[in-house]
Amino acid sequence: MFFINSTLTSLNLFHNVLSPEVGKALAKALCNNITFTSLNFDTNHIDSTAGEALAMALCKNNTLASLDLSNNISLTALNLSNTNICCKGVKTIAKFLCKNTTLTFLSLFNNSIFSVGGKALAEALCKNTTLTSLNLGYNLLYIEVGKVNKFRPEVWVAFAKALCINTTLTL
Repeated sequence: MFFINSTLTSLNLFHNVLSPEVGKALAKALCNNITFTSLNFDTNHIDSTAGEALAMALCKNNTLASLDLSNNISLTALNLSNTNICCKGVKTIAKFLCKNTTLTFLSLFNNSIFSVGGKALAEALCKNTTLTSLNLGYNLLYIEVGKVNKFRPEVWVAFAKALCINTTLTL
């Protein structure tokens, strides 16, 4: 339906608990539809595969102005809280942050972002100069995936370096 629809500009899918397959289909629609300006995907509990697909789709779509998911070049605010995007999805978002020049607000609250994802974000923040607000609350940035109590202080060192370079960001 959305793949060939040239008049649909807004889609509200709030609180539908959509399947991962639907998340991936929406990602494909975002890549192909040039009329979407608003998508509300709030409270759908997408998994990491669908989250990664959506993040990659945002890199290709340049008409979306509002996305609520509580790598789009026209977004100013992106809320990916509680979406379970995990490390792989965060790496995609980090790549997006290196190129994006409009995003000022990003929330990645409660996404199981471990040290690998945290380090990728910190490196991206060294290149991004438009982000002013970043919410990384309730993530395990200091823990290495698959290791019990394996703390990774280098993630915090990477964030400290990023904050020395990036003067627009507040955590």
